Amino acid sequence: MHQLVEEFNDYRVQMNEKILAQNNKVINRLYNLDTNTYAEGALDVKTKEMLGLVASMVLRCDDCIKYHLGKCKEQDVSTPEIYEVFAIANIVGGTIVIPHFRRAVEYWEALG
Repeated sequence: MHQLVEEFNDYRVQMNEKILAQNNKVINRLYNLDTNTYAEGALDVKTKEMLGLVASMVLRCDDCIKYHLGKCKEQDVSTPEIYEVFAIANIVGGTIVIPHFRRAVEYWEALG
């Protein structure tokens, strides 16, 4: 696995374990709500992850972008599909999204 991906995943797991170990009801429910939002429903998981990626790019959250790119890879989103998602995010978010787009491309390539 590419070092960029490994470092992100390791840090995310480590910090989530620390956070959830505090057993804060509100935080645990927030995490659960997030998990359930991206579960299979009227929309399939692949579509939901692509929507999450667009929202993350428009909101300019690099950690969220990496997370959703990883989930898109797990859902077998193709490179042409991911570039359509990138195009939508750039149109919706405007040129301020371009730096995040560049980092997203780097991370997508690192996911292999």
